[in-house]
Amino acid sequence: MSAASDERTTRTGGAAGQLAGGDPRLDKLVHRLPTRMGDTVTYLLKPSSRWVRIPSGALLVVGGVLSFLPVLGVWMLPLGLALLAEDVPALRSSRSKVFDWIERRKPHWLEPSASKNDQS
Repeated sequence: MSAASDERTTRTGGAAGQLAGGDPRLDKLVHRLPTRMGDTVTYLLKPSSRWVRIPSGALLVVGGVLSFLPVLGVWMLPLGLALLAEDVPALRSSRSKVFDWIERRKPHWLEPSASKNDQS
């Protein structure tokens, strides 16, 4: 297990204030991602990764807007907005509303037993 995976497991274990993005619901969703992608998202959500997160989010939003071009897709738009929500308070409130919707409509997405990364 790599150091990044250990860090991600530690975060998921419940260290207060150490959650990816500061929201336990986001941490639960990140934990469901495949290990390599989850480690990348966890890295991008660290406060020290701000200078990587902002340009990445902006490029993903632009790629989502240009989704009519080959290789680019609409999937890039929500991902870019989610990354930018860490640093833009107006987007943070929208992200919270999306998490509220997920809790109401898709609660199984937030269940720890549904995690694909459980090693036990």
